[in-house]
Amino acid sequence: MDFISQNIVAYAEAHSSPESPILKELNRETNAKILMPRMLSGHLQGRILSMFSSMLKPKRILEIGTYTGYSAICLSEGLVEGGLLHTIDINEELMPMVKKYFAKAGCDGKIRMHTGDALKIIPTFEEIFDLVFIDADKKNYSAYFDLVVSKVRKGGIVIADNVLWSGKVLDEAGKMDVDTKAIADFNSKIIADERIEKVLFPVRDGLLVMRVL
Repeated sequence: MDFISQNIVAYAEAHSSPESPILKELNRETNAKILMPRMLSGHLQGRILSMFSSMLKPKRILEIGTYTGYSAICLSEGLVEGGLLHTIDINEELMPMVKKYFAKAGCDGKIRMHTGDALKIIPTFEEIFDLVFIDADKKNYSAYFDLVVSKVRKGGIVIADNVLWSGKVLDEAGKMDVDTKAIADFNSKIIADERIEKVLFPVRDGLLVMRVL
């Protein structure tokens, strides 16, 4: 993820709205206790997700990939009164920690957790979403997109994380590992899809932001 100088990242964070005390605590605990803490959205990306959500003022959000709940809390900050965020993760072991921080952040009433295979859970939703955040297993990014795009209203936003995959998407196709190839194929799929407007932000590990036309 080291595309940008850490000094520049620190400067950007210093000139962005700060993390809330609860998000700081969640950030610290994730880094201290959880494997692969780099999966956490973190300060700068979290503020970006919050900003998108606050601009969109969504009634319904879908997150694919909860991890320790940081991004869900950030996304929920833009929900309108009575709005709801559905978040899906296959890892049951993290759920007690996630529930603890959702409660601390006052999100109990506006976040609904789903544990299991997102490919099976997504088709059960009958809602139309204003905002979708994809941040789960990379091999299924294309499948997740295909499942959600018809469930997003016109003008709604889909955001996919990790689309630069530590820069490995620039490797020759024959040298790509399975996850890199999946991400590269997803990026190619999206750029060719005329149903959406898209822009790839080189923020952290890459955010691909798509607006449904």
